[in-house]
Amino acid sequence: MYVIDIHYNASLERIDDALERHRAFLQPLFERGIFIAAGPKVPREGGVILAARIDRGELDAILGTDPFVTEGLATYRVTEFKITRAAQGFNVPALP
Repeated sequence: MYVIDIHYNASLERIDDALERHRAFLQPLFERGIFIAAGPKVPREGGVILAARIDRGELDAILGTDPFVTEGLATYRVTEFKITRAAQGFNVPALP
């Protein structure tokens, strides 16, 4: 599983201009079960994506196509972790 930490490199005005393209990028990844949750940080200096277990190279390739990245608006820091405990009812996603 991965925590993807997004840091904005541009003004919120530019981020907002690209937001619909970014959301369009996210949607099929949620549908495929690769992304589990996503949202903005508070305060809004970036965002966070929680991703399922997938090959790290594949994840990096996917992230490289995000409009936030291709338009130079944000940088991503990816942290992989192994779930050893989870709340009751939380199902650890299987490999897609």
